Amino acid sequence: MPALIKTDLTGRIDWLGRVTHRDGAEIAGEALGEMPLSFAGYEAEFHAGLTRPSCSRVITQYPRDTEIRNVRQLSLVGAEELARIAQTLGLGAVDPAWLGASVVISGLPDFSHLPPSARLQAEGGCTLVVDMQNRPCQFPAMTIEAAHPGHGKAFKAAAEGLRGVTAWVEREGVLRPGMAVTLHVPQQRAWRGAD
Repeated sequence: MPALIKTDLTGRIDWLGRVTHRDGAEIAGEALGEMPLSFAGYEAEFHAGLTRPSCSRVITQYPRDTEIRNVRQLSLVGAEELARIAQTLGLGAVDPAWLGASVVISGLPDFSHLPPSARLQAEGGCTLVVDMQNRPCQFPAMTIEAAHPGHGKAFKAAAEGLRGVTAWVEREGVLRPGMAVTLHVPQQRAWRGAD
């Protein structure tokens, strides 16, 4: 019996991008026409690699800069949620590059709350595994503020629960704008241990 259930939900890749470096406070992202992915992610991306130094996301598990498995290879953002952030900020649009997004996907509801271990499988079989929700942080806020003074400071509040998810590559392949991606979810009830 399969542990992952293929849903009837299919989204579409609207945008691909990469962050080449982050020397300062602002995010230096750029759009891509295609994204060849290996098990280490997108090789020319700041977050690529099989391992990474631990950061504030896992500070209760590891001291900062401990080498750990890289399950934060990619940043996936829902197009509809990106539009909601832009509306809250009073902007016509928010460039996904300002958020350091890797992939923008439209058509999947409640995108930032996709369950951990869900799979997004693209045409041709390239498959991404959802790690966890991506939290709003100060770096996109600074990038937005530089592009639109007076708007960046509200980013963290505007993006709460809408910043997308982080993911890693389970099956190698190439992503391109316009490709369909199908959602597969773990077959299990929600955890009730905290009740």
